[in-house]
Amino acid sequence: MIIADTGAILALIDADDKHHAVLSRAFEPDQWMIPWAVLPEVDYLVATHLGARTQEAFLSDVADGAFSIEWGREEDVQRARDLCLKYRTLRMGLVDGVVMAVAERLKAEAIATLDVRHFGAVKLRLPFRLLPRDAAR
Repeated sequence: MIIADTGAILALIDADDKHHAVLSRAFEPDQWMIPWAVLPEVDYLVATHLGARTQEAFLSDVADGAFSIEWGREEDVQRARDLCLKYRTLRMGLVDGVVMAVAERLKAEAIATLDVRHFGAVKLRLPFRLLPRDAAR
């Protein structure tokens, strides 16, 4: 299972993104999971950077089940808070913390993210590959 962060989903949607090809090759709808906290960020960024039609297409894909959504547990928010406090100098936010917490809880094999600054610095309970950074590994 691969847990997807905002940047990876945006790159997957945007064919002009430099990471689109590698993430498209790695994308398997039944293997990728999007944590609930990622959805509003993707929606906003798609609307502001890619336009209303792409935003509507993304919403339709989500509604039609093209992506698996992890709706989360209370413990995910608690773990996100703990990570954000422990790594406060990184100035992470709720979304990154939730993505990390969900990856730990579900024992994912990888996290799809373009945010290597945060995800590469945080030491989680389990080791994770970061896609696309570790795609060749």
